Amino acid sequence: MTQAHRSILVVVHAHRDETVDAAERVVEALVAAGARPVLAADDRDALAQERPAFADIAALGEDVPVEDIELAIVLGGDGTILRAAELVRDGTAPVLGINMGHVGFLAEIERDDMDDAVRRVIARDYRVEERLALAVRVKDSEGGEIYETWALNEATVEKASRERMLEVVIEIDGRPLSTFGCDGVVVSTPTGSTAYNFSGGGPVIWPSVEAIAVVPLSAHALFAKPLVVGPEAAVAIEVLERTNGTGILWCDGRRSHDLPPGARVVVRRSEQPVRLARLHPSAFTDRLVRKFRLPVEGWRGPDTAAVPVIGDARRPT
Repeated sequence: MTQAHRSILVVVHAHRDETVDAAERVVEALVAAGARPVLAADDRDALAQERPAFADIAALGEDVPVEDIELAIVLGGDGTILRAAELVRDGTAPVLGINMGHVGFLAEIERDDMDDAVRRVIARDYRVEERLALAVRVKDSEGGEIYETWALNEATVEKASRERMLEVVIEIDGRPLSTFGCDGVVVSTPTGSTAYNFSGGGPVIWPSVEAIAVVPLSAHALFAKPLVVGPEAAVAIEVLERTNGTGILWCDGRRSHDLPPGARVVVRRSEQPVRLARLHPSAFTDRLVRKFRLPVEGWRGPDTAAVPVIGDARRPT
């Protein structure tokens, strides 16, 4: 593939001055390197209102098909990264997040390293990490499929009305597990374990662990604890007919579908993972400490002299 035919998608939170400035720098660097910057049509329209020159940039789906996108550079927080993953879902492009927000847990680098990141994208100096995603289907009370979508972070079944409780039954691999009233149920990937799952009291799951977490929200039941099931498990949440009200399905906080009584949400591992571009491979523990500002004062580090070797009975102290 020649430089002239390399298409790089730039996804940006277009309503903040600093991200508009950053988008301008990234676009200029891509053009200078002979690559073709591409914008989502909505982003291009919003950016052009701030800087008319953006109106000349190619638009995704109009000028450039998603299959031609080599990589997506994201300028924003986790919400913008999730939007980028949605934009390239029908292609193979990995997503590289440059954090312009607050926590930015999905982002690979911070804004201060943006210029170096663009240089490395142009040089193809990055590795691609595949993350487990969820395939989500909704069936009506008669078993007919009425909605289908996917999620990178989580699929959440929630009550639609604040004053109503949702009555659900949880099913794992075709077997009923428990029935209870609740505010909702979160079904999370390891990637999403630090998002809604974490807020709901679910476990933090290392990205290298292939698993699915199921976390009831404010459940009225003795056995309504967070669960961790295998990656090939099928998790079903059925909104019982006796529910006094309706529920709603949210996927990554971006896609939603109303759930009448009797609706059934089935969540499985998606056959298509989400691909993230990585520049600086690092321990997930370090990311947790940095993003959540966890206290680690007093840590002395491992005692290398006490690390056991093969056939040595000694143990670390």
